[in-house]
Amino acid sequence: MMESGVPICSTCGEQVGLNSNGEVFVACHECNIPICKSCFDYEIKEGRSSCFRCGAPYEENSTVAYVDTELSANHSTMASHLNSMQDVGLHARNISSVSTLDSELNDESGNPIWKNRVESWKDKKDKKKKAASKLAKEAQIPPAQQMEENQQSGDAAQPLSRVMPIPKSQLSPYRAVIIMRLIVLGLFFNYRVTHPVDSAFGLWLVSVICEIWFAVSWVLDQFPKWSPINRETFTDRLSERYEREGEPSELAAVDFFVSTVDPLKEPPLITANTVLSILAIDYPVDKVSCYVSDDGAAMLTFESLVETAEFARKWVPFCKKFSIEPRAPEFYFSQKIDYLKDKVQPSFVKERRAMKRDYEEYKVRVNALVSKAQKTPEEGWTMQDGTPWPGNNTRDHPGMIQVFLGHSGAHDIEGNELPRLVYVSREKRPGYQHHKKAGAENALVRVSAILTNAPYILNLDCDHYVNNSKAVREAMCFMMDPQVGRDVCYVQFPQRFDGIDRSDRYANRNIVFFDVNMKGLDGIQGPVYVGTGCVFYRQALYGYGPPSLPSLPKASSCCSSCGICCCCCRPKKATKDMSEVYRDSKREDLNAAIFNLREIDNYDEHERSLLMSQMSFEKTFGMSSVFIESTLMEYGGVAESSNPSLLIKEAIQVISCGYEEKTAWGKEIGWIYGSVTEDILTGFKMHCRGWRSIYCMPVRPAFKGSAPINLSDRLHQVLRWALGSVEIFLSRHCPLWYGFGGGRLKWLQRMAYINTIVYPFTSLPLIAYCTLPAICLLTGKFIIPTLSNLASVWFLGLFISIIVTSVLELRWSGVSIEDWWRNEQFWVIGGVSAHLFAVFQGFLKMVAGLDTNFTVTAKSSDDAEFGELYVFKWTTVLIPPTTLLILNMVGVVAGFSDALNKGYEAWGPLFGKVFFAFWVILHLYPFLKGLMGRQNRTPTIVILWSVLLASVFSLVWVKINPFVSKETTTVQGCISIDC
Repeated sequence: MMESGVPICSTCGEQVGLNSNGEVFVACHECNIPICKSCFDYEIKEGRSSCFRCGAPYEENSTVAYVDTELSANHSTMASHLNSMQDVGLHARNISSVSTLDSELNDESGNPIWKNRVESWKDKKDKKKKAASKLAKEAQIPPAQQMEENQQSGDAAQPLSRVMPIPKSQLSPYRAVIIMRLIVLGLFFNYRVTHPVDSAFGLWLVSVICEIWFAVSWVLDQFPKWSPINRETFTDRLSERYEREGEPSELAAVDFFVSTVDPLKEPPLITANTVLSILAIDYPVDKVSCYVSDDGAAMLTFESLVETAEFARKWVPFCKKFSIEPRAPEFYFSQKIDYLKDKVQPSFVKERRAMKRDYEEYKVRVNALVSKAQKTPEEGWTMQDGTPWPGNNTRDHPGMIQVFLGHSGAHDIEGNELPRLVYVSREKRPGYQHHKKAGAENALVRVSAILTNAPYILNLDCDHYVNNSKAVREAMCFMMDPQVGRDVCYVQFPQRFDGIDRSDRYANRNIVFFDVNMKGLDGIQGPVYVGTGCVFYRQALYGYGPPSLPSLPKASSCCSSCGICCCCCRPKKATKDMSEVYRDSKREDLNAAIFNLREIDNYDEHERSLLMSQMSFEKTFGMSSVFIESTLMEYGGVAESSNPSLLIKEAIQVISCGYEEKTAWGKEIGWIYGSVTEDILTGFKMHCRGWRSIYCMPVRPAFKGSAPINLSDRLHQVLRWALGSVEIFLSRHCPLWYGFGGGRLKWLQRMAYINTIVYPFTSLPLIAYCTLPAICLLTGKFIIPTLSNLASVWFLGLFISIIVTSVLELRWSGVSIEDWWRNEQFWVIGGVSAHLFAVFQGFLKMVAGLDTNFTVTAKSSDDAEFGELYVFKWTTVLIPPTTLLILNMVGVVAGFSDALNKGYEAWGPLFGKVFFAFWVILHLYPFLKGLMGRQNRTPTIVILWSVLLASVFSLVWVKINPFVSKETTTVQGCISIDC
């Protein structure tokens, strides 16, 4: 503990100390401002001879030497406890403590955070002085010589990317049709509202309400696509600028995050392929680190990673020697292409065969581990040295970190260094909220900041491998371009998938979203974050605002140069204006920190240190001083003098289950908590702070993954996404009202975010609208009155505008009409099933606290190609669309029967009703195929529930309004013999 009675320095936060006479050191005898000798000496060195608080000149006797007070010898730290542990390969934290004591990295020389930052600020200041002197010298050089030198360095100054707007010949008609459609829509609703159907007023009212909701949804979806753009990167220019021959690479380092939970559901071989594709990426090895988060603390994942690290020693040099693509062995060897194309090395065939054999042997070893893990021993798993596996209890285990490969690890078979590979399993204890994937990602952020601290982070799901080895270079063309990357928080790549059936029956590829909507957002403030395949700027994850934000007013309230108080010099109006700027740039719902990165450079050393001393970084980032220091390093990096064993111990501390308590983690910094779709929230917060994102679509897809292709799994995937949107809608982060204070989120971007959280609610009007055709056919009524010529024009104009808008959209986006139609079909299928259940589940969870889960049970399977497509799994989500199908088919039969009974005049009105019903059936047709399967095997429970509901519904309406007339006629007697 610090000695009592000695004041704390107002600049650096250390003790002021004593002078040679044993008295407390005093720099200014006028105001007695507490300032230590180190800070005082720095003031004198910088040429300041007067007090920065009161302006009085410093006295000569203030410069006498003083003696620092000794710190207590009994200063106990958590790190000192960890120091006593053996330095073994597997580091396990057995103490679930969140001690706020200092790290052992704080010695008696003072606070390293402040001192290191001051040194870095000095370096920046020196660089600025050098740059200024360079400019002054250039001003003296003749213009002709300057032009010659600029021409020689022209290649290095070229942009690393360019924006390619959609041609006006495609975009102008597209925008014109959107405006026309909006006008026609207004005229259409004018007619619908002013011409009610009295004989079916209830049906008419429901239909109008549904149509208005559909129109609002269309506006929210359409207008963010107003200014779509394409982008092109120049990776060759990136290499010319940052990888000069004979010099070390200046490319920025990247930390890769791979997250997995259950190795029995997420096969270790798939995760291993993702890791191998990262380790073999075309990027400097010393700039790449791969962190694997095992949130299930499974020994199977750890052991498979050991095998993967060993196989990587052979696989990585093979990939780089022959420049193969993709660099995930499972997918490379399964390609049905001519693998000899463009290969000229005579040894390629021989080495490829040997590598394929090595990979098959590696697969056998991993599969053996999987087979062994199917049955857990009663006493739990044990490691090879006989010690129990720390993660035997997945809900109560210490944090674990293991570093493979890297600078100090094993090299490849050719003796070259390999990228660092780190296994991380965060601590879990009962009674703590761990926040699933978002919490695991935040743990990786902290661990990576301590061990490598790369300025950029790329996160991947365990089933998304690197398909393009130059993907990181593509992202760096944006991030490292000084003209483009200043305000970029992340670069998002589109998701592409393997193993999907050729027709993409359930729109698993999401082509319309990734190739249309995301291009539109790229022309506004940037694409939304979709959870994987994204390169982040680390500082943006820490809650800092972009450099373009207005700087805050300086913390110093006095002017040391004139010796008078600044508040006396400024007029009141100016003070008010500055306070408004301060309040505008420091909104609690937008920023976690009170300053942006560029603002720091506008302060002199004293003002910076004063600002730093006023900030409580621990309340934001937690109690790790090493991690806090890393957050202030704009360009990343770890000190060369750092002790690796001490860093590992510090990393163990930051993944403890209680580290995030009473901090801003998950609230303002890192991945944001509060929704199962943490990706949408995280990107939304960054855009609200003023950052922008970029959409990168290289010719060769950057990453590829796997998607559930059978009906039940696909619907449950959509259900989870929709549930996350409902959770955001019911939270404080709802785009309808969040983030208006700073005015940094563009309106079209906000409109897109609103669309992402309200689309599940479209299920309510959609299921009502899909029920209307059956009701109309069963009752003989209709939602539209007899059309006049003018009304026919509005209806026809609306249908034509819908078709033309879609055609022009396909034209500029390059999406095929089949992909567009599959997307339309699944919009209806998901809307009347998964989205509907997500709305009810979301309200139950957020309002009543009930978490409802829908079980999925496998019923049948097929081992043929795309056999999973025909797997049927019973789930309650299937009931509503099945019921709608049966209702509409029964309605069509009833409608034709009624028309046959009534005669010729009934066929005209029947056409509109049948067309409406067939619209529903055609959109649900892929769902019907999924129900039937390859051999038309449908579980009895589905037919039973659906037929029951449809029959009851139909009989009720028939009872209310039967087809036959209820009028009774009196039979008169006839005296004729022919009667």
